[in-house]
Amino acid sequence: MESTCLCKAVAVKIDDDELFTRPRGHLCHCLNCRKTSGSAFGSNLLIEESKVTITGQEHLKNYEDKDTNSGNTVTRSFCGTCGNPITSKTAAYPGMVVLKMGIFPQIPRPEAESFTVHRQEWGQPYKGAEQYKIKRGGEKLQ
Repeated sequence: MESTCLCKAVAVKIDDDELFTRPRGHLCHCLNCRKTSGSAFGSNLLIEESKVTITGQEHLKNYEDKDTNSGNTVTRSFCGTCGNPITSKTAAYPGMVVLKMGIFPQIPRPEAESFTVHRQEWGQPYKGAEQYKIKRGGEKLQ
């Protein structure tokens, strides 16, 4: 699957035959993901860097986000021309990259929701997705 940022300066290609064979993505309700997505939650995909090709990297700008709920610094990359969020990276997931799925025409069914304690009160849990109070893999919401 391949797509571009809004101005088409940056292209992202995912080379993964199993991308849509099972739930893969995750929805994040932390304030920082909400801010960078401009929405009620971020739609993300944590995937091996080796399965992702980014062209137009010279157009990317980076922001070192140190004020995170998880306590981990997150490097957020976005197109320097149109501002479209592209990736996030953190030392918490070596060899992995978080793709911002809003740029793609199709989004994998989410397998999890994180920072659900920050979900908007009108929001509902996504049916079938694991619910984590804070970060993915941590304490589950009961």
